[in-house]
Amino acid sequence: MNSRELLKDIIALKPAHRCGLWLGNPHPDSWPGLHRYFGTGTEEELRRKLGDDFRWISPSFVESTFPNPASKGIFGWSAGKTSHGQAGPLAGVEDPAELDGFDWPDPRALDFTGTLRALDEAGPFYRASGFWTPFFHDLMDFFGMESYFVKMRTHPEVVEAATDRVCGFYYESNERFFDAAGDRVDAYFFGNDFGTQLDLMISPSLFDRFILPWFQKLTGQARRRGYQVILHSCGSIHRVIPKLIASGVNCLHPLQAKAANMDAATLARDFQGRIAFLGGLDTQRVLNLGSPEEVKTEVRRIKSVLGPHLIVSPSHEAILPDVPPRNVAAMAEAAAE
Repeated sequence: MNSRELLKDIIALKPAHRCGLWLGNPHPDSWPGLHRYFGTGTEEELRRKLGDDFRWISPSFVESTFPNPASKGIFGWSAGKTSHGQAGPLAGVEDPAELDGFDWPDPRALDFTGTLRALDEAGPFYRASGFWTPFFHDLMDFFGMESYFVKMRTHPEVVEAATDRVCGFYYESNERFFDAAGDRVDAYFFGNDFGTQLDLMISPSLFDRFILPWFQKLTGQARRRGYQVILHSCGSIHRVIPKLIASGVNCLHPLQAKAANMDAATLARDFQGRIAFLGGLDTQRVLNLGSPEEVKTEVRRIKSVLGPHLIVSPSHEAILPDVPPRNVAAMAEAAAE
């Protein structure tokens, strides 16, 4: 059984002979140190050396997807933002008709050649793909975080119309990409951080009105094509995990270990057997500050609690330069035991 077959079984909650492993997506500043330590020269070489089962190949992050800067339209506006709180171009919009005046991108302009080539070259590994679709954060950027949340109360029709614009672009883009990719793809992997360290950013009732309808359309789009669905959401999202499962999410990532009610024991108690898990190795205290033996001990604990339907990975995929490469090695070694 190769990595691709193994992870498909893990995420489908079928019997599996071992847990999986994903290194995550290290920060660009982390790669030089990792390569020096492991004696590797490319990302793929390092992943194979560690026994990484998972490949994330999203058209969102392949430069050739957008033939020119103009093809991103308003989605290219926030490239220079320093925070979600900074007011965006939609901050002053009070009438849905005003949205017609903004430069919304055209999915017909997208080029998937580079992504399809990468998928063809992925080898016997699990392929997570599709547009990253961070619509919650896009809207947060376009309005400004405070304005976005306030307008949910004061101008709900504006928020709904803007959500339709943003999610409509992602939906149509995914339709075109999935048509081209076919069975090269195993899972639709997309991300929206709904939680803080303590709880959801918005109330469950607002989540139901402004997030869930399009969330369900996007997961349904992937499930109809036979793809598994992996959701990335940092923070404490325990209160809405039942809704995510009901909406078609097969696997939850990254299991922010120190966030409220997101520890392995609580997740296993409440959701084991209903959803697979990807992540869970604490990056706030263990992977960055612990010894290699402490890392191994924690990986073994997580496997014993969340396995066998677990892909071991950091509790935030962007491994930062403060994580010692020896601890990355320890994570991989314990995952493979």
